[in-house]
Amino acid sequence: MAGTIEALVPGGQANPGPPLGPELGPTPVDVQDVVNRINEETAAFDGMEVPVTVEYDDDGSFTIDVGVPPTAELIKDEAGFETGSGEPQKDFVADMSVEQVKKVAEQKSSDLLAYDTKNAAKEVGGTCASLGVTIEGEDARTFDDRVDAGDYDDVLEA
Repeated sequence: MAGTIEALVPGGQANPGPPLGPELGPTPVDVQDVVNRINEETAAFDGMEVPVTVEYDDDGSFTIDVGVPPTAELIKDEAGFETGSGEPQKDFVADMSVEQVKKVAEQKSSDLLAYDTKNAAKEVGGTCASLGVTIEGEDARTFDDRVDAGDYDDVLEA
C-alpha cells in the first residue's frame, strides 16, 4: 500500500470535508468514492464516532477497515444521552441496566482486554463511572464489587 489514513468519522455521515478531505485530497483515490464506501460500512453506527482506516495504492485503489466506536460512544448511544457529566461522582446523567452494560461489552469485546463477558462488563462499568452513568441505580464505581460478589451472574454468564 502507498499510504494509510486513520480518522474518527460520524457513522453513516462522513463527508469530503475534514477530517477526511484534507487527508485524502493529495492521494490518488477518488475522495467521494472513499466517503461513500465509509458511509455504507458505518451506517449501523449512525451518528456515533467510528474509527476508520483507509489504505490506498498508487493506482487509486483503496481498502477501508472500520473499527468499533469508543466505549463512551456506545454507552452514550445505549443510555440515550449526549455528553457525560462534568462531575461524574456527584452529577449522574443516565442509568443503565446490567443487560445494557452486557450489550456494550459484547459490542466492544474485540477491543477490550477482558477474556470473558463478566470482566468486559467491568471495563464498561469503569467507563460508565467516568461519564457519570449509574448502573442499576447505583454508583458505577461499586459495579466491580457487585460483579465479583456474583450479584449479576445470572445476566453476565448467560
